[in-house]
Amino acid sequence: MKHIKLILFICLSLCLTQAIVAQTATDPPAETAPAVQPPAPPGNVILKDLPNDEGHGILVRWDLSPDDGAGRNTVISYDIYRALSPSAPDSLWMNVGTVVLGTKRYSDKSVEKDAPDFLPKKTDLYYRVVAVGAGVRSTPASAGPVQAYDNWFNSMKMPELIFCIVFLILTVRFINMAKRGIDLYVRPLAGIEAIDEAIGRATEMGKPILYVLGIGTAGDIATIASFTVLGRVARKVAEYQTSMIVPCCDPVVMTIAQEIVKTGYADAGRPDTFKEDSVYYVTSQQFPYVAAVNGTILREKPATNIYLGYFAAESLLLAETGVLAGSIQIAGTDQVSQLPFFVVACDYTLLGEELYAASAYLGREPLLLGTLKAQDYLKAIVLVLMVALLALRVITGADVISKPFDAPWW
Repeated sequence: MKHIKLILFICLSLCLTQAIVAQTATDPPAETAPAVQPPAPPGNVILKDLPNDEGHGILVRWDLSPDDGAGRNTVISYDIYRALSPSAPDSLWMNVGTVVLGTKRYSDKSVEKDAPDFLPKKTDLYYRVVAVGAGVRSTPASAGPVQAYDNWFNSMKMPELIFCIVFLILTVRFINMAKRGIDLYVRPLAGIEAIDEAIGRATEMGKPILYVLGIGTAGDIATIASFTVLGRVARKVAEYQTSMIVPCCDPVVMTIAQEIVKTGYADAGRPDTFKEDSVYYVTSQQFPYVAAVNGTILREKPATNIYLGYFAAESLLLAETGVLAGSIQIAGTDQVSQLPFFVVACDYTLLGEELYAASAYLGREPLLLGTLKAQDYLKAIVLVLMVALLALRVITGADVISKPFDAPWW
């Protein structure tokens, strides 16, 4: 009986095994996932020397891969490689940059000699652009050779060149007009017009005039402009036989101021009345200088205080002390941050460039007058161009302001 059961169990096992094998043979094979295909490579790689640089730049441009942003083989980014030979092994192709999809150009620039990606001048260079997908890369698109070299002219500086030429033409024209005796109108400056009145007031009161050149050096433009006004004031003071005080913060400024004041007295025909001690050096330190000048104001009680030149934090200290002394005060500086203090504390203030115009207004010299008029006309031309280009930009929507001066549009 046991043997019969064993035989039946073996027979059932064999039948079941055959049925499973037969079922497996009839089932269709499972689908296998296809391999991810690399994206198509970019095309038409163009190499150019990067304009307006120091000779260490190459501009690489290419056409987008057909798979850029479409389908399963979509491009994620582009890698740019550089080598010194087209047949260099892959290990010698340097990855100089990576850009995101949709980008069609890359500027390869490196001027540091010790940098590993240094780009040499006047050397044949070859480039590859590779489209990078999700874990796959396209075949490289190659181009070359190309060389980087210095540019003799920076096209981005074209506006400056144009305006310099226009300014030169205007300057020469107005200087010639001034030399021929043609009257060139200069807007009256209230602060300069008030100098004669202030000197006359000092003469009537029998008090001196204080002239402060500021804390600048002899090389500062504001100080140079103030020298011209100082000469005019010295000449008027000599004519009216009034005394003046000129404390200086710089020894070189003091030496120049002494000569200017001395010349002013000589021009007025009174060289014997010039006192060399009226122009003196105090100190080169800012606040000790201010303390000394304020002490002079409170002791001498000058009828007129003239502050023209370079001023910093001491401007309000000087002006407020002059108010306490009851002086007429005329100020001017090219430091915009100090103008509010002079405006609120002084009777007359020359604002910014009016200080420079004062020298031309007083001297009436052709060189100064012609330059001043040329500057005014150039400002007018710039304003008209700004308004016209802005209106054209609003009406047409085209980038007509910066585009004409950009690098080549290729």
